[in-house]
Amino acid sequence: MKSNWVLIDAENQTLGRLATGIAQILMGKNKPTYVPWRDENNFVVCINADKIVVTGSKETDKLYKRFSGYPSGLKITSLNRMRKEHPEHIIHHAVSGMLPKNHLRDKRLKRFKIYTGSEHPHKAQSPVRITIDEKLGNMKVGV
Repeated sequence: MKSNWVLIDAENQTLGRLATGIAQILMGKNKPTYVPWRDENNFVVCINADKIVVTGSKETDKLYKRFSGYPSGLKITSLNRMRKEHPEHIIHHAVSGMLPKNHLRDKRLKRFKIYTGSEHPHKAQSPVRITIDEKLGNMKVGV
């Protein structure tokens, strides 16, 4: 199967709409040959991950929790702190939650590349640039 490369600029994009659009591309729902049990080999490169937008008071209220399994092993991080330390984890966590929980999830997430700046090392693959329309949630190719 031929792999398709897609470039998405996350600057001024809402987190949830961006994550659903990326998840649809990774699953292959943007192709007419989509079948749920087959992997479509789509690669997604997301740039400007540090410039995403969240609505409401999520900047301070949204929490990311990790538990190591040990006593007092619960780590809680706010979205504001996560944006300062690891802004790429915000989009990765959102897209991971939007993908189906099956054996293809890890394969699809390996083909999702996130970068905080506008530069990325995947220029040789010549990814198609796609923007996600805020109002309709539609994807526009070549914008």
